[in-house]
Amino acid sequence: MTAKQQTIALIVPCYNEELTIKKVIEDFKKAVPNLLVVICDNNSTDRTTEVARKAGALVLHEPTKGKGSAVRRLFREVQATIYIMVDGDDTYNPKEVQAMISALQTEQLDMVIGVRQAPKSAYPVNHNWGNHLFNWILRFFFNSQFKDIFSGYRVFSHRFVKSFPAMTSGFDIETELSVHALDLNLPVKEINTSYQTRPEGSVSKLKTWSDGFLILRRMIFLFKELRPFLFFGIISFFLTSVAFFLSLPLVFTYIETGLVPRLPTALLCSSLMILSFLSLTCGVILESIKYSRREMKRLHYLYLSSLNFRL
Repeated sequence: MTAKQQTIALIVPCYNEELTIKKVIEDFKKAVPNLLVVICDNNSTDRTTEVARKAGALVLHEPTKGKGSAVRRLFREVQATIYIMVDGDDTYNPKEVQAMISALQTEQLDMVIGVRQAPKSAYPVNHNWGNHLFNWILRFFFNSQFKDIFSGYRVFSHRFVKSFPAMTSGFDIETELSVHALDLNLPVKEINTSYQTRPEGSVSKLKTWSDGFLILRRMIFLFKELRPFLFFGIISFFLTSVAFFLSLPLVFTYIETGLVPRLPTALLCSSLMILSFLSLTCGVILESIKYSRREMKRLHYLYLSSLNFRL
């Protein structure tokens, strides 16, 4: 097995990163020889584009706002063997990227995630709590073993990038990347990387509550799409449980007197049970469709050349 000629691309989704983008580009160019640098300016109102071009980067423009939109554009336009994705805020250490690239190549992985090892002052306490909460939710929904699903520091194979559907447009893009790997059971790895505070004057674009709700909604949607039997099974179980507890007094009264005095409650219980069976039926049907969709996605993934190795 011999390595093919490789192109390594640094892809950077950006919005108003004039203060930091130059340093990010220069530091990663020093860390990776012959690096192709492409940034996607997501409607910045400052000099991000001008500074990036002067630093030697190619610049794409994505009019649809949102980090997910910028990442989707980068994945679509950039052709490379290995992709390094990083935020433009100078919070990730470029000296650790070679270890991530090496792991991707030697272990023939599709994604390497840089798990942020940060001092408590690096980001707000509520962001830290949210990260732990959403990691737990993803573990519950998809049996995930990821430690940091919101890390913006990742290295991808060509296969991963070109098989990724990129449906979201916001900060939930990292969630979709992680779930894509879990759904297709792709080989991935996490590597601890240092994370530093933003330079003075640089402001986070993440809105704690609105983006947190967006991410939770995306997780629930992906749970429904990728594990429909369990999703609708939970709904069916809940409806059945409510119908069961509401019907207990009716059953006891009927046994004692032979009468059903609360007809509305009886109708409600019957309706809940009908909805429960409908929900379970939806789960069974959608589970079969899910397997067909997964087969198609898997075949498309296998159709793409890995570009890292050939026999």
